[in-house]
Amino acid sequence: MKKNPFSMQVDLDAFIPATSEEKEYMVQMRPSSTFFRDGVKRLLKNKVATVCFFLIVAIVIACIVIPWFWPYSYDQILGLGEFGKTDKSFNNLKPFEYGETELARIENGESVFPHVFGTDSQGRDYFIRVVYGTRISLVVGFFASIIVLVIGMTIGSLAGYLGGKVDMIIMRIVDIIYSLPDVLMVILIGTVLKQTLGEAIEGTFLQSIGTNIISLFIVFAVLYWVSMARLIRGQILSLREQEYVLSARATGANGRWIITKHLVPNCISVIIISTALQIPSAIFTESYLSFLGLGVNAPMPSLGSLASDALSGISSYSYRLVIPAIVISLIVLSLNLFGDGLRDAFDPKLNS
Repeated sequence: MKKNPFSMQVDLDAFIPATSEEKEYMVQMRPSSTFFRDGVKRLLKNKVATVCFFLIVAIVIACIVIPWFWPYSYDQILGLGEFGKTDKSFNNLKPFEYGETELARIENGESVFPHVFGTDSQGRDYFIRVVYGTRISLVVGFFASIIVLVIGMTIGSLAGYLGGKVDMIIMRIVDIIYSLPDVLMVILIGTVLKQTLGEAIEGTFLQSIGTNIISLFIVFAVLYWVSMARLIRGQILSLREQEYVLSARATGANGRWIITKHLVPNCISVIIISTALQIPSAIFTESYLSFLGLGVNAPMPSLGSLASDALSGISSYSYRLVIPAIVISLIVLSLNLFGDGLRDAFDPKLNS
């Protein structure tokens, strides 16, 4: 039956429910997901960043687990006997060598755990000192980066969003800190804090951490936040004029909501890269401070102090300088490549 084109009668065939096959053909939707889950999927597709991530995790786990079952401690002098007598044969052993006492025990049929990296000039097992040094350097790097991130992100966000006199005052403070000689200020602040913090933390849990590490964190909090603050300020100055910020203001959102929900997430790439690069920078800073005697308290080792101690015997025991240098290079390279992968995976601008 042919329908009159000018008829006002409703076509009931247009209201027949669609079948499941027709729905799948007309509407193809992927399963619901979140921003974080999508970012993780993109990150796992980056093989280099994934390998670097697992390498960092393996180093961290090794630093935590190995001291539990390793038969030597980082401060144990192997040749130290009764009445203060020291067996000099344990000093400066090469990898997988044994002292005279250990050789005698091996001849008697006893099993002696080898010194994988040999011993240092005082007869301490070098492998476990490298493990503890890696642990200390990673802790200093991560905590110093967190301090720089929190301070720099807070001050940079406020300066970029508020602008005006607030921005001018903060930027003048940043310029003053930038004009100070970096290395000289680090040495002066570290020296002053080392002398003043001793009495202040005596008898507290901070005494076990040591004045040098605490002063190192304070140095980062005072001096090294300026680069992070300037980067985030520049990003927010360009983002605060976007339409979505104007829309949020029109709906009555306050400044804190706009900064935390709109501006900072769109600066995530700068934050990730700066934080990832700050960790090796903190490790390097701790290294040269340890070289100058302002780093980790002895006898606790760090990669920087191990490298500086190895300089005295570089011609005879060069491997004692090469080993911590390789560990530092491996950590720095892995963190840089992993941070690059995080930027590619979680940057909203690259994945819009």
